[in-house]
Amino acid sequence: MPSKIYPLLEIILHQHTGAETKIYEHHSVSGGSINSCYKLITSTGTFFLKTNQANRFPEMFKLEEKGLSLLRETKVFSVPNVIIAGEDSDITFLLMEFVANGKREVNFWHHFGESLARLHQHTNESFGLDHNNYIGSLEQINNTNGDWVSFFIEERIESQLRLARDNNKIDRSFSKMFDRLFHKLEDLFPVDKPALLHGDLWSGNFMTDSGGKAIIIDPAVYYGHREMDIAMTKLFGGFDPEFYHGYNSTLPLESSWEDRVDVANLYPLMVHVNLFGGAYVQQVEHILQRFA
Repeated sequence: MPSKIYPLLEIILHQHTGAETKIYEHHSVSGGSINSCYKLITSTGTFFLKTNQANRFPEMFKLEEKGLSLLRETKVFSVPNVIIAGEDSDITFLLMEFVANGKREVNFWHHFGESLARLHQHTNESFGLDHNNYIGSLEQINNTNGDWVSFFIEERIESQLRLARDNNKIDRSFSKMFDRLFHKLEDLFPVDKPALLHGDLWSGNFMTDSGGKAIIIDPAVYYGHREMDIAMTKLFGGFDPEFYHGYNSTLPLESSWEDRVDVANLYPLMVHVNLFGGAYVQQVEHILQRFA
């Protein structure tokens, strides 16, 4: 961690806690492959810090703070409290409360699913959001649209396709397969209200709070089709079956939802194509060959 921001952080923590604060030490902790993350040990408590280069990802942490605030306002999930999203010279940072992983309650997964269903009951007139944000280190375009299929094509898939083409990660035949899929989407996705989504709900983006319940982190929020969040939980191994039982007990999914998981996951997979390339290109191709 750049020690040159110690003085600024100590001032911020003094203002936050009301007591003189001294940073004793910091330790690197896991927090994804994009940001540098640290546990700060100070005279007034333990805190969590993310840092990155300000010129690479403008407003990233301020937008993450906005996303966390949107989720907190629903009063469904616990989310970490943000102290400040700030910048110092060439460093952008997010200073937050430190959340230690707790022991899961007995019905953790069922309650987690119920909570996600309650989150999805927070709706909006349009799909999208009133501002763009980030998914990973890529800009997430959230131009609003009253039609889910149009939003999915224009703001989710085509934006990633353009980026992949510009960086020579895909060829022209790849785009043609997507074009064939686009004509089938109206018959694939059931009509549903725009739901407030976490937007990046995989196993690395939740923890367990001190009460044994799920606490969600690192959102990429927008109002979208609720099956997008559900599909994302299946992308890297899947959540416990009780999670889906809990969800369906509160806000039942269409009986054919599992048939659409791979289509919904074309968006996060295309994000991974643009971030990492490699095997993700083949994974997308296999899905397109089945559906297009």
